[in-house]
Amino acid sequence: MSKFTNVAVLMGGDSAERVISLESGNAVLAALKRKGVNAAPVDLDAQVLERLRSGGFDCAFIALHGRGGEDGQIQGALETLRIPYTGSGVLGSALAMDKIKAKRVWIGVGLPTPPFVEMQEDSDSQAVVSALGLPIMVKPACEGSSIGASKVDEPEGLSAAWKSAAQFDESIIAERWITGREYTVAVLHEQALPMIRLETPRLFYDYAAKYHDDHTRYICPAELPVEREREYQALAVHAFQTLGARGWGRVDMLVDRADRPWLIEVNTVPGMTSHSLVPMAAKTAGISFDDLVMKILQTARLTRIVKAPKNEVVA
Repeated sequence: MSKFTNVAVLMGGDSAERVISLESGNAVLAALKRKGVNAAPVDLDAQVLERLRSGGFDCAFIALHGRGGEDGQIQGALETLRIPYTGSGVLGSALAMDKIKAKRVWIGVGLPTPPFVEMQEDSDSQAVVSALGLPIMVKPACEGSSIGASKVDEPEGLSAAWKSAAQFDESIIAERWITGREYTVAVLHEQALPMIRLETPRLFYDYAAKYHDDHTRYICPAELPVEREREYQALAVHAFQTLGARGWGRVDMLVDRADRPWLIEVNTVPGMTSHSLVPMAAKTAGISFDDLVMKILQTARLTRIVKAPKNEVVA
């Protein structure tokens, strides 16, 4: 990695996932330093562009979760500054962050994802239930880590679920509940890593189950028949690429009782904490955390370099 001599590890920010981002960023920073890479932490604040411009950085490792860091905003700024960065570009980041737009893209190309409606404050509860059945998952369209997500078992619960989600986003999605097993597929350099099956005693794999509950179980390898795992992995990579995502990320899916997979979402900057899933899948594949960080660093590039045309005078 001699081409990158001064790496900015972008972390923090002001999204609802700031605490997790700081944990991820510091873990990445420590790994880079152990690998001999000159790296420095950069918190996403109002002065971040000036610090990136004046810091002599030749690469940015994005460890930002949520708005501002995972939705195409910082990616666009880095494009303008001509600083290569890890992971997905502007479009892939923006599409993956918006669950509603991601699902519309998947539906458009025939990929399986649970039916949904976009909820408003005055949405008719009975109409939502008629469209989706019960139970229903209600969540912000542009948040991660299951922040603001609720399971609704009765029509009367939809209003409270909407209010809970609306604390974090103006766009709210109500999605058909899929009863079955939950899996995640890490993608690294456009290849799927071993799948992980998630089990939690909670109602669903929520924020607490992800980061705090020691009773959450992670089964990796996922104990699937080889051909079925390959089928699900291929679907995940297809879903990832269909949104324009690149480099590395994670695809979450549910598999119902008939073994049908349903795509839930793509994370273009997954967690890199002690509870995180991509490092877990990488370890099963024989890739250490430090080596994983270096492989992610190798994804760094600019989406596109546009050169201004030369001014020519035609006689």
